[in-house]
Amino acid sequence: KSKLDLNIDGSDVLEHVHAISKTNPFWNELSASNPFIYDIAASNRNENSKYLSVLKENPYLFSRVSSNRESLASSGDELDIDCLLRKTSSRRSGRSKSISDFLDIIDNRRLNPHKTAPQKPLASDTVWLQNDREAYKMAWLSHRQLTRSCLDLEARSQSPGWAQTQATDVNIVGKLNHEGGSVQLPDSDINVHIPVGHVVPGEFQEVGLKAILNPPSSLNNELSITVSPLIEITLSNLNTREAIFLEVKGAAKVKNDPLSQVMTDIVCFYSHSKEGPFKKLQSCYFYEDTIQVKLTDLSHLMYTVIAVQANKIQPPATTVWDYVHRTVSVGIYGPKYIHPSFTAVFAAFGHNYIPRKLTICDIKKGGKNMPPVVFQLWGKHTLLLEKPQDLNISLISCDPDFEVKVENESKSIKEQQLKTGEMVRQQFLFSMLGSREMHFFLFLVQIKDLKSGQVIQFCVTTPDPAPKLSGIVSRPKCLQRRKEIKSAPLLLIPTVKYPKFQDKCLNINTYGVALKTVLRQSKIDYLLEYFKGDTIALLGEDKIKAIGQTKIKEWYVGVLRRKVGLVHRKNVKVVSKEQAMDTVDSELLTRNLVEQIALPFKKLTYIYSVVLSTVSESVYDWRALAEVLGYSHMSWDDFNEKYVDKESERVAHVVKRLKEDCHANKKKRLFLYELIVALLKIDCQGLVARLTQDTVILTSAVKLGKCWRELAEKLARLTKQQIEAYEVPHQGKNGEVTLEMMWKPAYDFLYTWGAHYGDSYRDVLQDLQSALDKMKNPVTKHWRELTGALILVNCMDVLRASAFSTEEEEE
Repeated sequence: KSKLDLNIDGSDVLEHVHAISKTNPFWNELSASNPFIYDIAASNRNENSKYLSVLKENPYLFSRVSSNRESLASSGDELDIDCLLRKTSSRRSGRSKSISDFLDIIDNRRLNPHKTAPQKPLASDTVWLQNDREAYKMAWLSHRQLTRSCLDLEARSQSPGWAQTQATDVNIVGKLNHEGGSVQLPDSDINVHIPVGHVVPGEFQEVGLKAILNPPSSLNNELSITVSPLIEITLSNLNTREAIFLEVKGAAKVKNDPLSQVMTDIVCFYSHSKEGPFKKLQSCYFYEDTIQVKLTDLSHLMYTVIAVQANKIQPPATTVWDYVHRTVSVGIYGPKYIHPSFTAVFAAFGHNYIPRKLTICDIKKGGKNMPPVVFQLWGKHTLLLEKPQDLNISLISCDPDFEVKVENESKSIKEQQLKTGEMVRQQFLFSMLGSREMHFFLFLVQIKDLKSGQVIQFCVTTPDPAPKLSGIVSRPKCLQRRKEIKSAPLLLIPTVKYPKFQDKCLNINTYGVALKTVLRQSKIDYLLEYFKGDTIALLGEDKIKAIGQTKIKEWYVGVLRRKVGLVHRKNVKVVSKEQAMDTVDSELLTRNLVEQIALPFKKLTYIYSVVLSTVSESVYDWRALAEVLGYSHMSWDDFNEKYVDKESERVAHVVKRLKEDCHANKKKRLFLYELIVALLKIDCQGLVARLTQDTVILTSAVKLGKCWRELAEKLARLTKQQIEAYEVPHQGKNGEVTLEMMWKPAYDFLYTWGAHYGDSYRDVLQDLQSALDKMKNPVTKHWRELTGALILVNCMDVLRASAFSTEEEEE
């Protein structure tokens, strides 16, 4: 997959001034991507000005593109203002769109747009901009920074705070009812047990667990050492009847000798703040190295940590370490794929929890700091340390094709570092010798006690090398490879057979007879209008909760006069197919249904790179997709050599072809809309549901801006401290999140919140709709695409039943 790291700094953008005569500085036709000057120019078309502001942009200032990225991702070196301010129709300026819609400025240079997310034009006070070029320039730059910030969200897995507030801290949330249950942090021995009757019947408790790798330094000293990560517990409901239980396996056992048993206790410390102060809990139960703690003082946010504490140190003991068998966990981390030169990281933890992913923020290349990178766990080991001591760490390649750089062969961990209980990391740089073919290999990890000379060692196997990039292989070899594949057509037969879409009338089993006439003076998207006595086809009996003109109501999804929309459940009498009288006006073809339920995607914000990778990984027959997109004429000759290796690459080529065609005719064709229609026609409903959830969450974040704080309180009962934690990674130099960047913490929150639902995409959309409707100033009163998305997912069953016949029916 392609990755895109972002490092946006609008202050580095250079201004270049050209002098012209007669016209206003914003004289030319206007663009929806520059909303700050539309009204100014409209009211000052006949005024003259002496100067014109032109911005010279360095494309690499805003993004660094990985070498294996094949997507459309170039930017112009210079943006001329007369090209920049190109007019778009008022009809198009009112909808969300990909940033590629704004890049007509580089059509003449035949460059491709950035993969960025769209932004709705920001409201602005245009009066103060009319005669102040500097003010206009700063407003324009601010908006450009906003639009360019909505780039490839795949980077969320590569940078802390990018769709995950802290990549090094793993968390999970479980929703339990009055019957209780347990929540376990993945890949750990950390559990929270909720007893039966903890909440009253009908209510729920959402339990959040997070492991913070570095425990409090105040609890690591001569008399105390922490043996677990700092555990953050969040509760959504404090209306409880029963306490909860925390169960943790510690990284130490008290020695069996009488002195150690008397002098030492395993305890649990508790606080409402990450920094403390911590108090010792008394209601603890032990079994060997496992401790169970009863938590009675419940709050929305709690912090606990397990520690070994000594009453006093009696010689010859010098620290609490002398009374326990202490284990240290070691993890070896590296990139997802190995390269000719890569970094491996040795990490030592003072507890049993070894995360699968670790964010490394101090990688250096050529003496320069690199952006934070998420490394994968390659291997792990546990070693017993009788006391903190200096350790020597060595990584030795077992393969003659690879070596560890001489200056990186051996590194040390100091005794004082182990005493703090914090994670200790050391980096080792590997490189390949010569120009041999890349392959995975084995290397040895040695941990040596410098005092005793004792050596502990274990082996780690690297992952496979990165997939080969197109264009590396010589052309004759490419042609030979292509010829070999063509000669073996059986290998190209897809393993998945997609059903054939049938354009026929919907099979409706339930109807609703209108009990009153509903005609609206102000039309509302996705709401039906009808006369008393109309027979409305109901596409299922499930109801949608959404805001109407003023109030939240329950609605059926219906069809009337070839239009799909919502009808208030109290305004219809539900009847069966046999009881319905006149159903002519409620008939609809499957083709029309698909085209209508996909309408929200004309206005939803999307990330082209995410859509491309998601579709290419989830569609298994490029011919089926090409046919429904109108590319049935495509053949093997249309593919370059680089597309013949994998089916996913061929699918990606078809999607890119659609993107290019839609971009060439943007007035009539919309990329995401046509793609969703095509996916529905090959019955990829799971994929459509995933894309729907992703685009709705992104668009909601952009629409909300700073109002996301209110939503977070309603949706997840976040405290002020938790909300601030989401915003910290996106704060500027002044310690605040600018309005242009506020969509980022909003997206972080919504992405994390949505992940708790798993595959329950309907619940995600419905709960989000309900929460947005209940805000003080609901954005859903004017932005109805979320309601349209709910209509889409509720129509999937009737679409599949009508448009795709089983083999038995066809026979």
